[in-house]
Amino acid sequence: MEQGFFQFSCYAVTFLSQGSANIWTNAFATAIILIFTAINFTGAKAVGKSEFFIVSIKVGVLLFFAAAGIFYMNPGNLSISTWPSSKNIFFGAGMVFLAYQGFGLITNAAEDMENPEKTLLKALYLSVMLVIFIYISVSLAVTGNLSVTEIENSKDYALAAASKPFLGAIGFKIMALAALFSTSSAINAALYGGANISYLLAKNGQLPYFFERKVWNRSPEGLFITSGLVILCANFLQLEGIGMLASASIILIYTAVNVSHLRLLKETGAKPYIVWAALLSSLVIFGILIYYEYMNSKTTLSLLGFTVFLCFAAEWTYRK
Repeated sequence: MEQGFFQFSCYAVTFLSQGSANIWTNAFATAIILIFTAINFTGAKAVGKSEFFIVSIKVGVLLFFAAAGIFYMNPGNLSISTWPSSKNIFFGAGMVFLAYQGFGLITNAAEDMENPEKTLLKALYLSVMLVIFIYISVSLAVTGNLSVTEIENSKDYALAAASKPFLGAIGFKIMALAALFSTSSAINAALYGGANISYLLAKNGQLPYFFERKVWNRSPEGLFITSGLVILCANFLQLEGIGMLASASIILIYTAVNVSHLRLLKETGAKPYIVWAALLSSLVIFGILIYYEYMNSKTTLSLLGFTVFLCFAAEWTYRK
């Protein structure tokens, strides 16, 4: 989620003069979290309506971009000779894991669904299939129109930069706007899911009671605690550090969930091989991320270790 705020601000500053980029990046990141905190505060219906509107626009624009980009792409850019080293590709795969965390947020909305037994299953499978198709199509469009060097130089707004060769300056602005919608929907959903899960955990006694307290009989205090922590991360951590910490944290959580699931197979009726596959893949990706950060940024790795220690210390203190 923190990465989403940073990406939003990076695309937002493309509408300003170059000299003002450094000044406004953190301002945009902070502003967007406050806006969506307000939307989440009004309730699930407001979140649902805003998500439907935002997602409809972003999916339409992304499909248009992918179709046009693939049509005009330079096949030479897809040559294997242009690929980075294999270890960087695997690290990229670990970062992509972060992009799929949104599907976990769908389950956090089960409490607000009319028929979660059917609706949740359909929502998960349809979302996964649609997103895989869009990701692959957009990736082909980007790599087909920009060289690896160009992608690195415009890494904070690569989607908009990739549209410039075939759509011109107007295309750059259109895609920057679409990226704003895209990151906005992710931010909105992440805040909603984070507030819901903290509320349920507090309700079950796994988090302090103030996470479930309602503010003016509306959203739980967990929403504002989550928002405050994210503002701090978005303002004081670099994009790569945010991405690595978020990915590693999510993978650790998913690993713990899958370990717990193995103990509850009789109750859930899940297929063991699927749970084992999820557990092992999480461990492999986590190992790749740790290795990459050990080789490239020991500071970020130390921060991850400190964060994990802090979480266990807080849990131990709370349980006492």
